[in-house]
Amino acid sequence: MAETATTQRGFEGLRVLSLESRHAEQAVKLIENAGGEAISAPSMREVPLQDNAAAFRFAQELLAKRFDVVIFLTGVGTRILFGAIETQLPRQKIVEAVSGLSVIARGPKPLAALRQLGVPVTIAVPEPNTWRDILKALAEHPTLHALQGKRIAIQEYGISNTDLIRELEAQGAAVTSVPVYQWALPGNLQPLREAVRAIAEGKIDILLTTSATQVHHLMQVAAEGGLEDAVRRGLADTVVASIGPICSEALQEHGIVVDLEPEHPRMGQLVFETAAKARELLARKRHKSK
Repeated sequence: MAETATTQRGFEGLRVLSLESRHAEQAVKLIENAGGEAISAPSMREVPLQDNAAAFRFAQELLAKRFDVVIFLTGVGTRILFGAIETQLPRQKIVEAVSGLSVIARGPKPLAALRQLGVPVTIAVPEPNTWRDILKALAEHPTLHALQGKRIAIQEYGISNTDLIRELEAQGAAVTSVPVYQWALPGNLQPLREAVRAIAEGKIDILLTTSATQVHHLMQVAAEGGLEDAVRRGLADTVVASIGPICSEALQEHGIVVDLEPEHPRMGQLVFETAAKARELLARKRHKSK
């Protein structure tokens, strides 16, 4: 019985940061029930599909035949892009226009999305699907190796891939970024900015993440404040818990080590399992960093 009580109150005395937005109150209650000091920093707000202005500009330029190549970086972003455009134009019209271009899919997720939409793919970029792999795949293609004068659109979701854009432009391509969103930064950024500072100053013991977008937004705000490296250093001494593989991939993209994924990808399970292992994980991380 004592062991169960310890598990249930495993956060006792620890400062636990949640980036939840829609379920912010539920997350705080779960953390407090596990004995933690809950710090809530909502990191997202939902953006209606019809508010994706970049998607509609892309559609107009696409129909005007102003692109030669389009690069799809993410499966989620691909679906959101087509979904947004479909609020104004028939899907088949967009599919036909995209199908007339050289279509690059960065890895299996955008490839699957494009196949589902009926869009033929010119290049499926192999693993590990980095921006360097995109450049290599283009360089090895018989008709796309020379990018001088090519007009390239890049579907982006989350943080812009500035390295890829810079390299394509260095090879003479004209690049148009097409950022599409399902989630934007919250209207009130103050809690998230305060959370960034708290991580950078070593004032957070546990970070709970439940979506890739939360991670991207946390690091975006950190970058805007010049605190990206400080946040990474702070998280090296913090237990970082991720709800599942997609969220973990986002953390790893930013150079952040994931300490725990729950057996089942649910918020309650995430809090319960993290609370049960929090002190052991925290002691191990802080011992390593000394």
